[in-house]
Amino acid sequence: QVQLVESGVGLVQAGGSLRLSCVASGRTFSTYSMGWIRQAPGKEREFVAGISRFGSNIYYTDSVKGRFTISRDNAKNTLYLQMDSLRPEDTAVYYCAASQTLRVPQTAGAYAYWGQGTQVTVSS
Repeated sequence: QVQLVESGVGLVQAGGSLRLSCVASGRTFSTYSMGWIRQAPGKEREFVAGISRFGSNIYYTDSVKGRFTISRDNAKNTLYLQMDSLRPEDTAVYYCAASQTLRVPQTAGAYAYWGQGTQVTVSS
């Protein structure tokens, strides 16, 4: 089991940028596909972005394509989400998540391990 700790809570104006980080404990970070999931108030969890073990395969939900960038540094056991051109509808709690599936899950429910969540609020 992997332990995930997120950082990067922020309040930002529409059009601004924010970078989220997620640090994983243990020596097996590179064995996990990783993803970012968000949950807006009153909404279900939504897959945002996913990345394969060595970064070769990357997926985004349509609403963030061209604005968000997922990346990982396995030497630092760290997952990142760079968010640019933020919109009020991006406001949500963002979670990093891990999966040991071979392919990168593109649904929230497919991820087995979760961080604590970090609040991102985008004002208009």
